[in-house]
Amino acid sequence: MKTKHKLFAIFGNPVSHSISPLMHNYALQGLGIDGCYTRYQLHEGTQLREKFLALKLSGINITVPHKEAAFAACDEIRGIAREIEAVNTIVHEKGKLIGYNTDAPGFLKSAQLFGEINAVTILGAGGTAKALAAIFRENGTDVTVINRSEKRLHYFSERDYRAMAWESYVTHTSDLIVNTTSAGLQDDALPAPEALLEDLFSHAKYAIDVIYNKETPFMKKAKKQGLPVKDGSEMLLYQGVIAFNHFFGNTLHEEEITGFMRQAFI
Repeated sequence: MKTKHKLFAIFGNPVSHSISPLMHNYALQGLGIDGCYTRYQLHEGTQLREKFLALKLSGINITVPHKEAAFAACDEIRGIAREIEAVNTIVHEKGKLIGYNTDAPGFLKSAQLFGEINAVTILGAGGTAKALAAIFRENGTDVTVINRSEKRLHYFSERDYRAMAWESYVTHTSDLIVNTTSAGLQDDALPAPEALLEDLFSHAKYAIDVIYNKETPFMKKAKKQGLPVKDGSEMLLYQGVIAFNHFFGNTLHEEEITGFMRQAFI
């Protein structure tokens, strides 16, 4: 495939830990595309558009804490990103910055590999929780959101999701329990009280933690209660595949991209 040299990057702060450059460079090399993917530590989200254009980038991915700033920087928003107002992929297309969210469809693809998901319970109420709630609802799945406090649940209540704080928790059945909080990332914390989690797991089939490359306390507890579990590696892989295809006008085969990107997880 012949193209002029293209430069891509991931913007975030911090960004040194990201394996996105490894994933995308494996795909560029494997597909014979003349391009390079690097990291850029962006301190101020308000400078995202200016830096994107100054660096003459063809496309970027965006990680925390700049996904809302990326939404504001775009000329046009497509897909599920319009609803959740968070962008993790921007493509430079005919002089315009086009924004997408590939986290949500990437996670959905990973979750569906377990089997049919008719009901999901999401722990946490941040940007990832919003993205997952939206994509599951779009797919016809019943969604429950649980968070420590009521305050951050207003977003979900206003959109008619079932939303519960820890103190108002009610036993219910879900096919899938998802942790979107940072609990367990750098400590041994659980994302909710132990008794609440045990009740959730006893009425569920599967569990996923969006944290990747670590078996979190959440995952350990789910496994102890007999549930099949996953970390966020597949979500990371599939969102990257979808983003890469957006970079090239969705003209590539996702199975091929996936094969090359998987090498970053070996």
